[in-house]
Amino acid sequence: MTGPTALPPPSARTRVRRFHQIASYDPQTVHAILDAMPLCHVGYVHNGTPIVTPTLQWRDGDRIFWHASSASRMIDSVLEQDVCVTVSLYDGLVMARSAFSYNINHRSVMIFGRPEKLSEAEKSEQLRNMVNKTIPGQWERLRPVTAQELKATTVLGMSITEASAKVRTGPPQDEGSDLDFPVWAGVIPVRMQVLPPEPDPQNLPGLVPPAEIASFHIG
Repeated sequence: MTGPTALPPPSARTRVRRFHQIASYDPQTVHAILDAMPLCHVGYVHNGTPIVTPTLQWRDGDRIFWHASSASRMIDSVLEQDVCVTVSLYDGLVMARSAFSYNINHRSVMIFGRPEKLSEAEKSEQLRNMVNKTIPGQWERLRPVTAQELKATTVLGMSITEASAKVRTGPPQDEGSDLDFPVWAGVIPVRMQVLPPEPDPQNLPGLVPPAEIASFHIG
């Protein structure tokens, strides 16, 4: 299990209180988790109702970005309002000798802040970043986007200033008095597997996937 972070929390609301010993406020740790998992969940309040929306995220420097339909209810709800963005990876089931010591090995990030709507120029740049972070050079290979497509898409960006990470690794942490209890304990590792690409049946003859597809990974 990881030890306590050497850096203090950037704000009171990012301070990890439960299992604080696995907390980290180090930007490198936060960035590595964001880069490992493109799926995020954006929490916000819409007309008094809490909503959590899954979407794709990507990082550029010390900012996180995600996109939405320009008609999405998220857009008006998050501008000038605080949101909470989370990203997590499930790395293993930790089977302990007591149900109350069960756990999961995981990596997670929670970010607080107020997102900004990107300008048209920055929006195009970040959409390109999103595509090329999955498959390098793919944006340049694709059919150029249209003005209508860009109009229908909004990209939001937020500073990764108020962020905390939690990283748990290792075996169960049972009470010493439970170590003699006769039940198997250990970890079942969990990994997300990337399989070989499957071609679209409607591909034009002779097309092959780009070599850069081999670099695609999650985790």
